[in-house]
This record gives sequence, structure tokens and C-alpha cells, in this order.
Amino acid sequence: MIRVLVFVIGVIAAALSLAWLADRPGAITIEWLGYEIKTSAFVGALALAALVTVLILAWALLRYLFSRPAAIAAYRQERRRRQGFDALTRGLLAIGVGDRAQAQRYAGVARRNLPNEPLTALLKAQAAQLKGDRASARRAFEAMLDRPETELLGLRGLFLEAKRGNDNNAARALAEQAVRTDPHAGWSVNALFDMQAREGDWEGALATLAVARKHGNVEPDVALRRRAVLLTAEARDLETSQPDKALALATEALRLAPSLIPAAEIAGRLLASRGESRQASRLVARTWKLAPHPDLATVYAFAKPGESPRERLRRVEHLASLTPGDIEGPIAIAVAAIEARDWQRAEDAISPYLHDRPPARVCALMARIEAGEGNKGREREWLARAVRGPRDRAWIADGYISDRWLPVAPVTGAVDAFEWKAPVDAIGRGDATLLIEESHEPPEPPPALKVAAPVKETAVPKKPELVSPRPLVAGDRAAPLRPAESGQMRPAVPPVTPVPPAAPREQPPQARPKPEFYVAPPIPDDPGVAPADPDESPASLERLRAAQIR
Repeated sequence: MIRVLVFVIGVIAAALSLAWLADRPGAITIEWLGYEIKTSAFVGALALAALVTVLILAWALLRYLFSRPAAIAAYRQERRRRQGFDALTRGLLAIGVGDRAQAQRYAGVARRNLPNEPLTALLKAQAAQLKGDRASARRAFEAMLDRPETELLGLRGLFLEAKRGNDNNAARALAEQAVRTDPHAGWSVNALFDMQAREGDWEGALATLAVARKHGNVEPDVALRRRAVLLTAEARDLETSQPDKALALATEALRLAPSLIPAAEIAGRLLASRGESRQASRLVARTWKLAPHPDLATVYAFAKPGESPRERLRRVEHLASLTPGDIEGPIAIAVAAIEARDWQRAEDAISPYLHDRPPARVCALMARIEAGEGNKGREREWLARAVRGPRDRAWIADGYISDRWLPVAPVTGAVDAFEWKAPVDAIGRGDATLLIEESHEPPEPPPALKVAAPVKETAVPKKPELVSPRPLVAGDRAAPLRPAESGQMRPAVPPVTPVPPAAPREQPPQARPKPEFYVAPPIPDDPGVAPADPDESPASLERLRAAQIR
């Protein structure tokens, strides 16, 4: 709109100028090289305007002609640039989908069109990695180190190649160089921290953790927790050689993470060895309230050297009263009571956990109690239940179960990965197996102690189903086998002397109930054997029963 308005104003100004010249006629005389030119002022103005226009057009034409080669070169360069970036895009997409042939092809196109582009070197290196040519990939990453803008990218690529080749020394050197080059890069700081922690370089890991926290590569609360874990690990290594330094490190770790069980254990043990039992007890009790653990109970029980088992039992009872809802307290009381040979107190402590499915530790403690009381049978029973019982709490990290705390997970190398919890058993119960369910009903007796109900007497069949075609009596010999017409083997029927009938015996008023045994089903009659005589007397049946009993 503004341009249209300016154009209209220009046209109006030109028209007014021409009208002004037309109203004021005059003459213009030009003498040059013996020539004299005379014209009016209006025509002279038009001629001057035409001359200026021609000069402008001639300059534009000359400029266009002289700039054509550069423009053509710029056009060709821009075209190659577009082709190069298009090849980079397609090549990176091919690497993303794992198309090795397309990645190699587009890497060559990008290298011809964009030889100095950092992404070209990256595409070349990744295409070589996808092909499996590690030497070419390493050369491509090494070439990136010569340029400041690609130096960090080359370091990361060489670091990953070293990790794939299990060259930990080269990987650590590359990570350290990357941290010196740019400490803001999170991958280098975290990788160096993990390698130092896995190798047990606690001092180096603490320094790297400080760099990570300073440049925002780790959250502040996570950094404090990791620092406490590293200090605890260093204190554990120095506990024997430098106890004073170990105590200082463990105390600082507890200040950063009051619920860190290993730090409290180390600090309490060192304080107790120095005779500071009161301070050791307070320190352990403070951590026990946050995270009960058997090692803390042991340190608390022996915080005062020279005490009797009864006195240690009273100390442990006080410690267990601080966490009434946790199973570690009753277990600690039971252990102290067993050491004091107070079997009843030990059983009373863990009695709420004996119903349903008691944990393995509870079953093992009951076995110790029964062994102390001299009940060998009950001891073996509780040991068997301990084998089948739910698993107890342990130090677990990434599915790895350890009997002691470790600062670094052996599977993944993560710091502060171990947790004190119950493993998930076959039915997925986890910590739920340690909950107490109060039941006011008496426990159901085991199946082996149940009394079977008396079995009703079954009627004796009138004719027993036997393989022989007649009832056997005492003195009869086994009949020889002869082939039957049907192809089966069956006993031959010898001539039998008829047995005279006998008087029936008196039956008792109430038959004795049969024991609860398995009763075989009756054997069906062989179709190839003649049936028994239908007029057999009860006396014959009685003789048959007597012969079977013998």
C-alpha cells in the first residue's frame, strides 16, 4: 500500500513538472566541436531523461554480462550443497534403519559435495561402524580431532570404539581428555565417574563427582548421596590401616546420608574400639531408626566391651523398642537371647512370625532354640522349613544378591545400587512375606497329625472274583498253565473232588472295621474260563477266605 502511494505521488510530481516546463517555453543551445544544437527546454529535458535511462540500462547489461560466470559458479556450488545435505539426511536415515548399502552410498555423495562439513565425517564414521570396518571408523574419528568443532565428537566416537574393544585404559584416557576439553559434556563426566568407581579409585571419583555437580551434570541430592557412598567405600578400605581417617570419612558420610547403614556400622565400630561407647550407641541408634539392619544391632550390642550376654540382651531390647513394627528388632532380640541361653525369651521374641510362612532366618533361629533345648527332632524340622521358607532380606542390586554391602553394582557398575530388601520369590511376594498377620484362631494341625475317620464296613461279595475257575481250598496246588483256545495262557482245570457242605459259622455281632488301605477293583471274569458252580455253599466261601488269610 505504501509503495502504491509513493508511485502515485511520483507520477503526480512528474506530471506537474512537465506541465510547469510546458507553460514556460525557452531555448537550449549546445555548441560542441563546431556543431550547434538548439532546442526547447521541454525537449531538452526529455532528451536528458532518455540519455540517463540508456546509460542505466547499459550499465545493468554490462554488469549482468560480467557477473554471469560467478553467478553460474555460485549456482553450481549451491546445487552441490543442496545435494550434499540431502545425502547427509538420507545417509543418517539409512544408518538409523540399518541399511548399510544406502549408508555407504550417501556417505560417498556427501563426501564429494560437502568435504568440509562436520556431519560428513560423522556419516562416514557411522557408515564404517555399520559395515563393521572398525579401522576405517577409528580413522574417521581421529580425523575429527584436528578440528575444534569436531574434536569432542571424535573423542566420543573413539571412546565408544574403545569400550566395544574392551580397552578400558584407552576409554578412561579418552574420557579424561573429553572432560578437560568440555566439562559441560555429561557423557564424558558420567563415563569417567563410572569407570573410576568400578576400579575403586575413590579419590578420582570424588573429584569427578565435584566437576559433575559444578557443571550441572548430576542432581544435587543425587550428588550428595553418591559422595556419601564413595566416602563410605574409602572408609571401609582404610578401616584397618588408617582408622582415624576412616572414622572421619564415615562420619562425614553419615552427615550427608544419615540412613546409610555401612557408614553407621563402620563409624560405630571404630568409636567403640576407641572406648567412646556412648557416642557409638547414639550414632547407631540414629541410623537404626531410619534403616534397621542386623549389622547395626551387632555393633550396638557390642558397643560396650566386657558386658555379659544378659547385659547385651538388655541393650538389644532397648534398640528394638525404637522400631516396634520392623522384623529386624525381634530377630536381633532372639539372637542376643540365644547367646545368653535364654531360650524362652528368644522364642517369645519371634513367636509372632511363626505362623503361616515364617522367613528362613526365623526358622533357623527356632532350630537353634530347639537345639539348645535338646529337641533334635524339632531342630531338624525347623531346618527343613528354613530351606523351604521365604527368602530373607539381603543386599540386592540389579538382580544380584550379596551377603554384604558393595558401593558399586557388579553387574551394571552403578554406584549406590544395593538396597536392603527381600528378594522376590517364585510367587512374587517380596517384602510382603515379612508382614505380621495376627490370627486369633488356633493353628491348623499338619496333615500328618490328622486322625482319619473310621471307614464303614463294606459288604463282602458273595462270590470272590478270582482267576481260577473254582474256589481254592487248603492243600490245593497251583494249576498248571495250558494254552487256551483264544491264544491266552490260563490255568487248566483239574478234576476236583466235591467238598461236603459245612455248617455255617456264627458271625460276630459287629464286624471289625477294615483298615483304610487301597482296595483293588474286582477282576472281570475271563470269557475263556468256565464260571464257578452256582451252588457253592457258605462253608466253601469260608474255607476260601481262610486259605487267602494264610
